[in-house]
Amino acid sequence: MRGVDLADGAIAGAVGSTALNVVSYLDIALRARPASSTPEQTVDRLAGIAHVDLGSGPRAANRRSGLGPLIGYGLGIAAGVAFALYAGGRRQPLPMATGVLCAGVMAMTDGSITALGISDPRTWRRSDWMSDIIPHLAYGLTAAATWNRLRRPSGHGR
Repeated sequence: MRGVDLADGAIAGAVGSTALNVVSYLDIALRARPASSTPEQTVDRLAGIAHVDLGSGPRAANRRSGLGPLIGYGLGIAAGVAFALYAGGRRQPLPMATGVLCAGVMAMTDGSITALGISDPRTWRRSDWMSDIIPHLAYGLTAAATWNRLRRPSGHGR
């Protein structure tokens, strides 16, 4: 595994994370639903575990608002790097890569909020699942397409 492959995985993960956020914000705008408080709750739990003081009042709220999305991008980038390790630097069939990336990043995000006691996906309604699955599919498709775009076609050594 070459460093360039890991960097390409990170790029694919960042592009996928951007697509996930665009789809999520579009859903919020179209359905006029409130934004999720899960990212901020995740920051609170992680800060508590790490014994990090976020401050109080507006300062703490502002830190949670900034750190929550950064954690999401971090998970998306990490999933892209993990995919690069899995793919071994090679292009992958788009449907398969989309599924692997979608499932991988969903497992990371939903698994972490479950482990932190923030939410229990077993209690989610159909609309909750749709609000979760569709943006993660956008992540998977965009990250997979980016990964493949960064790879040379078969027969063209890199």
